[in-house]
Amino acid sequence: MFSGFSKETGEFLWELAFNNERPWFQAHKETFERVLNEPFKALAHDAYEELSALVPEEDFSVHVSRIYRDARRLFGRGPYKDHLWFTFTPAGSADYGPAFWFQIGASDYSYGLGFWAPTSAYMEAFRRAVAANPAAFERLVKEIAPMKGFALHGEEFRRPKGDLGEILNPWYNRKYLDFGAERDHDALLFSSELPRRIAADWARLMPMCRFMVGAVQGVTPPKAEKR
Repeated sequence: MFSGFSKETGEFLWELAFNNERPWFQAHKETFERVLNEPFKALAHDAYEELSALVPEEDFSVHVSRIYRDARRLFGRGPYKDHLWFTFTPAGSADYGPAFWFQIGASDYSYGLGFWAPTSAYMEAFRRAVAANPAAFERLVKEIAPMKGFALHGEEFRRPKGDLGEILNPWYNRKYLDFGAERDHDALLFSSELPRRIAADWARLMPMCRFMVGAVQGVTPPKAEKR
């Protein structure tokens, strides 16, 4: 059961960033397990239980990241990540498709909904779905707009793909979508209330998630964009 992270969690990640090598990590592996890995996995488990209770009609696959970087993709970096994340991918969502996510770093954490690693084919399908029924999508946007601390992120096109009005353009004219909340390490992070808070916000985003999943179903991304 998740009982909260601690100030040691951020301290460990800061130290790891400056000592990203195997001897240091092995010497501090017990600390890693106690202050980061164990509560992180407990949070993923409890958030899943909370979300499943709120939207029992939905099914999710859960992916929890490991601290170890892929040795084939170090690119001069150390062998350990300086943050951890997990995703909840709804049934029907394809590879790279829409997912809920949570991420923790040394000084902040974030969670939300978006295309984790979108492809142009998926975003084109998403734009087609928005353009086909802009009124319905606008209602979804207005429903989540008041969510405290949440904001829309994602690189915007230099040349907009279209003009659907002030409300829809920020969603329509991006290369990828990420609607999430970013917070400094705070009392919520250190509290057992965190999984309930995350799940409640995700449940509120569920209608938007369903729209995204429906928009990209059946879309096959180009081979060059696959993992």
